[in-house]
Amino acid sequence: MIYKMLVLNIDGTLLNDNGRLNKVTKESIEFAVAKGIKVTLVTSRNFSSATRVAKELHLDTCLVTHQGAFVASDRDKPILVKRINEEVTHDLVRFLEAFHCQIKLVHERYTIANKKDLPSNLMGKFIIQTSNRFTYSETYVDSLVEKLIETPVSPPKIEIIFENNTDLNDAKKAIHQMFHEVNCIENDYNILEIVPQGISKLKGVLYLCDRLNIQREEVVMIGSGMDDLALIEWAGLGVAMGNASMALKRSADWITRSNNENGVSYMVKEHFRKQQPIEFLKKMNLI
Repeated sequence: MIYKMLVLNIDGTLLNDNGRLNKVTKESIEFAVAKGIKVTLVTSRNFSSATRVAKELHLDTCLVTHQGAFVASDRDKPILVKRINEEVTHDLVRFLEAFHCQIKLVHERYTIANKKDLPSNLMGKFIIQTSNRFTYSETYVDSLVEKLIETPVSPPKIEIIFENNTDLNDAKKAIHQMFHEVNCIENDYNILEIVPQGISKLKGVLYLCDRLNIQREEVVMIGSGMDDLALIEWAGLGVAMGNASMALKRSADWITRSNNENGVSYMVKEHFRKQQPIEFLKKMNLI
């Protein structure tokens, strides 16, 4: 099979646990790009944060961000953007403030969050996962509801960090029953992400593939989180990182090394070294 597109998750996949990109990982992406492979990032991160990672990798392709709600190569010219409307955002925040949690309204231009003290071990995990040196600045307010009355917001994504999994499950069940305009995605470390109904990483990649005329079987997806599951099952070659859960590994076609063992580099070099450059294959009328 000739692969034309490589889709990569960021946290737990491209980045080591210390939040850094290893040199060999960068070199492997350059290797794939030199062969004419379209490389894109798919992430729950905001667009600004994902862009910083893309720049380190010298990528100028469209990025699938905010769990698929914001797809763009230029923040001011998205090719796909879906938002949670202002009224629903306000009602969700009012409901969620009854729980002991931090609520973050993740816009492509900014993030607004409520001030909330959470256990240091939880925040430590969260910082490693999403608030390392690639992320953008955030504004914290005493009352998020009052802030929304003053300045309504229509974000592509809302992110909630709960102190315990029981609260997360209770909130998720209630949101499913009360708010038909949104979809909940459960992430690691007691994090719940809320996006507009019908939005997912898979839907974002499907939209991008349609624009680029790339077929399912021509796509390689490498991921590590359960929010990558649908993409790994859909892709022509679905790859799970060595640090992924057993459920994700069971659904993958191939399992690579962990993120701390440069699993992306190992997989890319292993699968793309024998594939001729895309331009050469076109000249030879092989594709």
